[in-house]
Amino acid sequence: MPISLLVASSDEHFRESIRENLLNIDNAKVLSTYPEVSSNLYIRVLQDLERTPDAALIVDLASDPESALKAMEKVKQAAPEIYIIVSNYHADSETVMASLRAGCNDFLVQPVKRGEFRDVMSRLERAPRRTSSSTSRLGRIYAFLGVKGGVGTTTLAVNFATVLAQRKHPTVLVDLDFAGHDCATQLGCAPQHSLEEVGDNLSRMDQALFEGFVTRDPSGLLLASPPDHVEHRIRFTESMFREFAGFLVEKYESVVIDAGRWISDEIVLAALDSASVVFLVVTQRFPAIRNAQRYIAALMRLGFHADQLKVVVNEYQKKADSNLASLEQIRQTLNQPVFAAIPASPAALSAVNKGRPFVTDRAANSDLDRALRAFVAKTKGDKVEAKSA
Repeated sequence: MPISLLVASSDEHFRESIRENLLNIDNAKVLSTYPEVSSNLYIRVLQDLERTPDAALIVDLASDPESALKAMEKVKQAAPEIYIIVSNYHADSETVMASLRAGCNDFLVQPVKRGEFRDVMSRLERAPRRTSSSTSRLGRIYAFLGVKGGVGTTTLAVNFATVLAQRKHPTVLVDLDFAGHDCATQLGCAPQHSLEEVGDNLSRMDQALFEGFVTRDPSGLLLASPPDHVEHRIRFTESMFREFAGFLVEKYESVVIDAGRWISDEIVLAALDSASVVFLVVTQRFPAIRNAQRYIAALMRLGFHADQLKVVVNEYQKKADSNLASLEQIRQTLNQPVFAAIPASPAALSAVNKGRPFVTDRAANSDLDRALRAFVAKTKGDKVEAKSA
């Protein structure tokens, strides 16, 4: 059986040594690497197990054994059947016993030696492994990332989240576009609290406390937004977001993130890293498509997989003129299929100006509404829902 490995280590040299040793083993590859061995490691592992159920995990204890063992224990609780290999410079009885208690199946001493690595891989090959994915108990994170300003990232995120809430999915919309802060505007609300209060209270966060810091829309979705001030950085960090993401997927079925367009922001990168799907929002205009090429290349260099990235064309015009690219041209240029095309409509701007999602007025915006609901249904793997009377 082919070997697929997930490697969690903050040490780039260790990650490369695993790749190099795999070159000597047939049908073996590194499926994903996680440079952060953090408390929400299990989120990324479960996402990758959905694609490759028989993958095994290597966890590097060397930099922070205590934190790594806790992260591994959460992985094992979330995916009891996963085969876990722990690695450290020391294989003393205390370290090995602690690893076994946390759920490891094998141990690999550093620096990695070819013969020992091959022995570990041989034991992995003989071990029973999952061959089919099972439904995760965790919620899913959907991140919307615009390739430039003005492509409608916030509008799509707000309406996507609203449709999920209308379908009775417990849904949280998180606005990480700290400069734009437009989710609240498009929902027609004025939040009394912000992500700063969430960050300040993460250590004692529960569902009741969290829902006191968010705004509940009439559709049922919950909005967590940045503060109004834009003149200084908010008290919300990358590590806070990673802990926050772990809380959200344990409590809510769907988490929708308006990630804005700044992939250089460490909080945005953490959000994209936690997402099951990253929707790359483009238009048919050539500057947007050129930027999308750059974004895709950057995300791939950062370790994202092509199947994590979904291209969504907003303001789509079927009869494109010479200033607009066709869907086929976009596919060829980006080397990515177009996942969804949301038609251009004056109703979208009208809804923004009214401060309500356009999907709340289905009769007035039939084509736009139908396309957005088909987009949600395709994402969820459901049949396109019929229009209600």
